[in-house]
Amino acid sequence: MGGISIWQLAIVGILVVLLFGRGKISELMGDVAKGIKSFKKGMKDDDETEADVAGRVTTDHVQADGPAEPIDVTPRKERDSA
Repeated sequence: MGGISIWQLAIVGILVVLLFGRGKISELMGDVAKGIKSFKKGMKDDDETEADVAGRVTTDHVQADGPAEPIDVTPRKERDSA
């Protein structure tokens, strides 16, 4: 009573094919497959990029004339103006 029988699924399938046509369904499946392949390629590229970043040492913080002077960040006592 509450379950879907094979006949109901067959009727729904026939209606879908009649409404959209076989060509449109195959185009849609092809587009889905291309999207999945593109997603997998993007994930693979991200993994390679992270491995490249983790494996190399960058020297972006070093200037051409040497490292910058250190900044003094020690707290100073405020002088009373009175």
